[in-house]
Amino acid sequence: MRKKVNSFLLRIILLILGLIVVYPFIWMLSSSFKNNSEINALKQTLLPKVFTLNNYLNMNEHFDFVRFFINSILVAVTVTIIVAYTSTICGYVLCKYKFKGRKLLFGFILATMMIPWCVIIIPKYSMMKVFGWMDSYKAIIIPAMFSGFGIFMMKQNSENIPDEIIEAAKIDGANALQIFHRIIFPMSRNGIASISIFQFLWTWDDFLWPYLVIQSKDKQLLSVGLRMFNGQYATDYGALFAATAISIIPVLVIYMIFQKQFIAGIAASAVKG
Repeated sequence: MRKKVNSFLLRIILLILGLIVVYPFIWMLSSSFKNNSEINALKQTLLPKVFTLNNYLNMNEHFDFVRFFINSILVAVTVTIIVAYTSTICGYVLCKYKFKGRKLLFGFILATMMIPWCVIIIPKYSMMKVFGWMDSYKAIIIPAMFSGFGIFMMKQNSENIPDEIIEAAKIDGANALQIFHRIIFPMSRNGIASISIFQFLWTWDDFLWPYLVIQSKDKQLLSVGLRMFNGQYATDYGALFAATAISIIPVLVIYMIFQKQFIAGIAASAVKG
């Protein structure tokens, strides 16, 4: 009886916390169907009093939403694919290959996760200027090709792959690349799904770095483009909410597709330390 009561209370607490987290998104989505006068009114309501689609129809008046959306998709997908591949191969090598300095190298990778991003932003920006990569997607994609968090996750994930499978493949004549691409990579799909969701979300939501390195309006990403709704004297909140609501869709789609693999990958990465 006591276990049932505790389970019931736990579910109630989780439900309340879930509503607290989700409520701002519901408010934003509902507000995207309101006009600005209702959004700026002192007396607020969750549901719109006057339902309107003008915010979605007129948001292109502020900026080229479709172009920015496509730019963000291309950059986020490219970075995610590269990071998923490099994290998997680095994690596999650090886990299954025994070589001198392996632990030191892995410790250095973990140390990079502890350095605040604000500490490296100035030298990183200076490097982009020296390389001539300013106003280019190279300044966004190339520095993000390797992820310390991704390598850590995939190393933990590789711990669950039996050594006997790798040895059997070597006996059958498979070389290192064949073993990785035909055995390790498919068997790591849960971990790959997990790091892919994280990386896509981080790249999609990144604001400061694209804002610093991309100057051309036609190359700008959606996260930066949303600030164009802020005028000198007023802000078109309705169109801003509409654009923000649409910008969330890719992240939700990615998560819905890889939800099961994401949960399995997180669980597998936490089995061994």
